[in-house]
Amino acid sequence: MSDSPPPSPPFIDIPGLPNFRDAGGYPLAADPAKMVRRGLIFRSSEPSKVTDAGTAMMTHDLAIRVVYDLRSQTEIDRDATAASASRQVKEWAGAQRVFVPVFTHEDYSPEAIARRYSAFAREGSTGFAEVYRHILVTAASKQGAQPFATILRHLASSSAAPSPILIHCTAGKDRTGVIVALLLSLCGVADEVVAHEYALTDLGLQARRAEFIAQLVAQPPLQGKPAEAERMVSSRKENMLATLALVREEWGGVEEYVVKELGLSIEEVIAIRRNLVVDVGVNGDDGVQKAAVAWTQHARLLL
Repeated sequence: MSDSPPPSPPFIDIPGLPNFRDAGGYPLAADPAKMVRRGLIFRSSEPSKVTDAGTAMMTHDLAIRVVYDLRSQTEIDRDATAASASRQVKEWAGAQRVFVPVFTHEDYSPEAIARRYSAFAREGSTGFAEVYRHILVTAASKQGAQPFATILRHLASSSAAPSPILIHCTAGKDRTGVIVALLLSLCGVADEVVAHEYALTDLGLQARRAEFIAQLVAQPPLQGKPAEAERMVSSRKENMLATLALVREEWGGVEEYVVKELGLSIEEVIAIRRNLVVDVGVNGDDGVQKAAVAWTQHARLLL
């Protein structure tokens, strides 16, 4: 892992908020002349340490008006009081925090945590795909907060262009990674590119990697297991490729999952694509596609 700063784009240096990046700028597999709109979907780790300068950048420079917090209340309460974390909920003027937890209260039982951590720590990509499948199933629960459907419907706004959003969980890796992968895939971005975008978190989390690993190895089930903890905080491309293959095998594809499991209509899916897919250069930079290719190649050398 290199100590070089993350490539910009897609990363944006928000003081106190690592792993902050734009999820747009990626070309469509079937039409490289089109891409996912930039400046609309941002992702990051949790923002408890963001500075006033950072919130000003997000609100005024990036015009982010909605912040989707995918963490559970159990997780927030635990992390706010843990000696190794002290991660308080952060809100700021000009942006609305929308609490859309993915995991349920039951997901934080000792047994459930042990199963999830054990899967993350397993060699290969099957463990990650197993956890990500659970995220997909839980996010579609009609008894839950419907986190993914809520985000998708914001982006399907037909009355006006949807406002820019920030999506985060704790590290901005797993739950955030799954919903961003759904969005990019729904727009027609190739699996390999979606998986590359997911893997960029290995660069984005450099500043907080030691913090997250220290918290994991300080308590069961990964107590005293640094190698397993390191694997858990990683974001290898193979993890997302295995997950996208699982989505096709189990639900028939991302669009089928979104319609059948999340309950969106075909019209809403069309609206999401209309709002997210643009011609290359629409963001005011005729060289945006070349820039995207350049930083993608640069990031591959760093990973």
